[in-house]
Amino acid sequence: MSDDSEKNIRYTVVINDEEQYSIWPAHRSAPAGWREVGVAGTKEECLDHIESVWTDMRPRSLRERMDAAAR
Repeated sequence: MSDDSEKNIRYTVVINDEEQYSIWPAHRSAPAGWREVGVAGTKEECLDHIESVWTDMRPRSLRERMDAAAR
């Protein structure tokens, strides 16, 4: 896919139950186990949003286990 044609594709930001983020073509339903977070735009805009909000790459279940162990 060329850069020009990719710029015309709109994406949406999706998240799963482990609070891991990804992007998905906006014209398609989110895949099973994922839900839209309400942010859509170009690939770059969506990836910029993910970079700003996904500051801890650990899955939620691991974060919770580590927090519990630290108490």
